[in-house]
Order: sequence, then C-alpha cells, then structure tokens
Amino acid sequence: MTRIRIAVADDHPFILDGLEQLFRAEQDIEIVSRSLNGEEALEAVRELRPDVLVLDVRMPKLDGIALLARMQELQLPTRVVLLTASLDDARLLEAFRLGACGLVLKESAPRLLVQSVRQVASGEQTWNGKAIAGALRLVLQREQAAAAASSMLTPREREVTKLVAEGLRNKEIATRLDITEGTVKFHLHGIYEKLRIDGRYALISYAREQGLV
Repeated sequence: MTRIRIAVADDHPFILDGLEQLFRAEQDIEIVSRSLNGEEALEAVRELRPDVLVLDVRMPKLDGIALLARMQELQLPTRVVLLTASLDDARLLEAFRLGACGLVLKESAPRLLVQSVRQVASGEQTWNGKAIAGALRLVLQREQAAAAASSMLTPREREVTKLVAEGLRNKEIATRLDITEGTVKFHLHGIYEKLRIDGRYALISYAREQGLV
C-alpha cells in the first residue's frame, strides 16, 4: 500500500495534536512533519517534499498566502490543502491562483479533511462548496469586466490605463511609452468616454476593481 506523506502546519499546538491524532488513525497516511509557523512549514516542505501540506491560512512569520507564493517561486511539488476558520473571497481567489488544491473549513467534520487529503494526493482538487462559490463569482465578474474593457479599448489605451492604475502621472506615462504628454491626454479622454467614467481617480478605481492591473 502506497502511503500519503503529509506535513501539517498550524500555530495552535492543540490543533496540531488533533490533526496528528486524526491522521495517525489512517493506515494510508503518514505525518512526516508538524510546524507552528509558516517558515517552519516552508523549510519542512523544501527538505522533506511531502505529498500534501495541510496548512492553516493564518500563520505567524509567513502566512498561508505568502507561503503558497514562496512554494510557487521555488516550484515545490507538494500539493496544499488549506485549513481555515474563514477566508474572504479575495484571499481565497489569491490562494487558488497560487496553486492551492483544496480548502476545508475548521468547522467541517474531520472525515472531510481526511477525504480532501486523499483526493488532493491523487491529483484532484477539493474545495468547500460555499467558500469557493463566492471566489468563483468574483473571478467570473473580473474576467467578464476585463474582457468587456479590453474589447472597447485599443492596445495603447489599455497600456495607458495600466500605467495610470500603477500611479504614474501623464508626464511619466509619456516617457514610458515614448509619446507626447498631449497624446496621453488624448488617450485618457477616449478611455473616459468609452468606460463612461469621470476622471483619473475613477479610472484607477475601475481598473483595480475590474482586475485590469
């Protein structure tokens, strides 16, 4: 029987004890590491390369989202199941984009966590239905808005919009794009007309809300 090698990470020792007790009762799962903070968890994943990391999102030193980002940078193959009491749509979306394979709420039955670890280890994704629904709606809304904006704006207008949202002034945008400041103003006028917004700050807000930057 092939055993699933897992690491567990939570900043509460009693939760770690509970997780260890839960998984040690499963013949096909082996705990190879337990960590109390994100830095310890990252080091364990780098050294031991477990199949699955069960990770509390809110961790000291390196939180779950930051740890996921580091794992992606280092191209670590360990798959991650997030364990959390709550997670807002934006952070869940970020975790999803950073490669998390599943999420289980702490209020869920323990058997659901065991099931999720097995599914993720086998290459599946497993998400709490209510938790993922909001994030997926957010993804869809942003993609639709970005697609709508992209279809209205020219490539140059999209470049100008991105630079405005990054905080650059007209003169800086002109220098970056090697055009005149008057041309930047011309493009901005066209962008305001097409998106039906009034002014620079409205454009910055719109761009960020709609995921254009």
